[in-house]
Amino acid sequence: MRAALLWTVNDFPARSSLSGWSGQGYKACPTCNENTPSMRVIGKTAYFGHRRFLPSTHRWRSNLDFDGRTDRKRPPRRFSSVDIMDQLRRVKTTIPGKHPNYGGVKRKRGDDELNWRKKSIFYELPYWAEIYLLGTLMGDPHKSKDTDNARRDLQNLGIRSELHLYEDGNKLMKPAAEYTFSEANQRKFCRFVRSVKFPDGFAANLCKNVAQNDSRIVGLKSHDCHVIMQRLLPVGCRSLVNKTISSTIIELCTFFNQLCARTVNVTDMVKAQDQLVIILCKLERIFPPAFFDIMIHLVLHLPEEAILGGPVFMRWMYPFERYLKRLKDYVRNAAKPEGSISEGYVVDEALTFCSRYFDDIETRFNRPDRNDDGIHRTRRLFVFESQCKPMGKQSQVYVEKNMRDRAEFYILNNSPEIETYLNQHKQELQLRGCLNPDKAHRNEFADWFFEKIYAMNRVHAPEVTHELLSLASKSNIFVYSYPACIVNGVRFVTHARDVRLKTQNSGVSVPGTENEMFYGQLQEILEFSYLNDFSVVLFKCKWFRCDSRRMVTENNITSINITSESYKDDQFILASQAQQVFYVEDPSRGPNWRVVQHVNHRSIWDITEDGMSDIDLLQDNSSSNFTLFVDLGNLPQINLQRNDGDVIPIVQPFTAVSQHVYETVSFLNDDDEEDVSEEDDETVEESADEETDEGNDAVDTEEDDDDHSYHTSDSD
Repeated sequence: MRAALLWTVNDFPARSSLSGWSGQGYKACPTCNENTPSMRVIGKTAYFGHRRFLPSTHRWRSNLDFDGRTDRKRPPRRFSSVDIMDQLRRVKTTIPGKHPNYGGVKRKRGDDELNWRKKSIFYELPYWAEIYLLGTLMGDPHKSKDTDNARRDLQNLGIRSELHLYEDGNKLMKPAAEYTFSEANQRKFCRFVRSVKFPDGFAANLCKNVAQNDSRIVGLKSHDCHVIMQRLLPVGCRSLVNKTISSTIIELCTFFNQLCARTVNVTDMVKAQDQLVIILCKLERIFPPAFFDIMIHLVLHLPEEAILGGPVFMRWMYPFERYLKRLKDYVRNAAKPEGSISEGYVVDEALTFCSRYFDDIETRFNRPDRNDDGIHRTRRLFVFESQCKPMGKQSQVYVEKNMRDRAEFYILNNSPEIETYLNQHKQELQLRGCLNPDKAHRNEFADWFFEKIYAMNRVHAPEVTHELLSLASKSNIFVYSYPACIVNGVRFVTHARDVRLKTQNSGVSVPGTENEMFYGQLQEILEFSYLNDFSVVLFKCKWFRCDSRRMVTENNITSINITSESYKDDQFILASQAQQVFYVEDPSRGPNWRVVQHVNHRSIWDITEDGMSDIDLLQDNSSSNFTLFVDLGNLPQINLQRNDGDVIPIVQPFTAVSQHVYETVSFLNDDDEEDVSEEDDETVEESADEETDEGNDAVDTEEDDDDHSYHTSDSD
């Protein structure tokens, strides 16, 4: 018997420990390997220079607006498993840390070892060889990449002079950048985030993360950043920053929508691989080099990982992060957190083991889901399958005859089992020479169908079943109304109740006969009763007008005007036909516009009837629903300084940076054709440590001379 490691689920730092390839330094990217595009900026390493991934004849390679020079370097070559194993054979087995064998200091890696820190034990297996963006926009001083040193990098590179620091008297001033929100726009974005209400179980309540003065967003979890990146940032930034900047951000967010879709199309990922190079180049034209840490560069390799590993939602870290939160809740003694976690885990395992033998009480193994709609009896007629699990107070209401007739005709018209009778009645109307056959069919079919079925029942026709007879007998004049219900694992709430809740579950959509989508709000949940204990649940909705003037789709963002109502005489749909959506405000179009956000529930899967598909799908809600279109036109000559006159004074004095650092500023991992000196990251770190130690020694000496009471000698 042999064991095989199929894949691991880990974040980037854990990947570094698992594989042995360091995730820091000039060669931090494990895919680009020794050809990682990187450069040294003030205080950090920036992974900047994605023009090398463009075709060699692309006009952006000659553009000087990126870093002040042209780029003729070749893309990083692909390393095969044989190449990787050859690199690992050159890695020496060493003792980590500052060991006496190395003179009490860290051992320097050799040039032939590249960025390998160790040879992982997994390579002994025979088969093994085979959210900075939001912080920068919001100008968060703790998370923004638009720092003072980032502006000095621009000055030393000789690009974007409008963003350079300048002296005003005895103060150093920092011009406000176009890619950051002004204070007024920061408050607008915070109010926008505060106003968003998600469906039940979709995401956390983000209004709790907005400061009371609407100045910043704090305390975001990883899933909160995921939701903001894919859902809110593309909508909120359109009216707050330059159109060129917002369109680039939307393109990046669209890619993440594709990547995290339930169905990942290989063709979409192949196209996204090329388009991501354009997106990253446009980001390099907008943001300073310090913005591009290793996490920004790794986005370039995500499509390939999706093709190899499958849909991301099957491999991401959210389940493990939720479980870590559960383990942290076991801590009762803050002084001994490990012991508390161990004790709580053992108790939980014991209870879980015992609960497997309990059948008559509710446990985690037989507990129904939060939005479980129960088990419904199987019906032969499609309309009688439209059932729900009602929630809230049940009330019996009287429905006017005109509304009940429209509801009953909708039920009959959406019953595929009686399509023969529908066509027969239409033919009779045509033979009769009716002037308006559609209106006559709508008004007369229910009575005609009732007489037809009862005439067949009197002669004991085998086609007449109990369900068909009940459907022809019309519904009770009184119907049941509910404020909320659960249908197919999805919670729906009427709009009148929804406005009082922290969640939003009243948005509905339904596809049309020509694949067009209709959007609306749920007004009433009505259950129509028939003979023999049969019933049909209908949703009465307010439908918005979806013409070209009132519904606009731009950059995969669909905005709709909610003031205009349509289909006032056709408001009903079957509960089983409803698809849930939610609406967020559209700051770029006004208070009467909303952006439609579709919801993909975890318990609902779109499975083809035959189980086969001509499209190469990696899993089941499709990445093709998001069209990633990247503008390949000329880079606009935008002025990246905000025109509101906002200037930020810098408290610390300006210190000149050694110019020799930038005399050879280039990508430290170029091709062999360019003679560029390479500097090892450990050497830089050690030299910095030595300078710090020397500075501390000098300070200690001065303090000893001034006041001996601050220090005590070893003899004392």
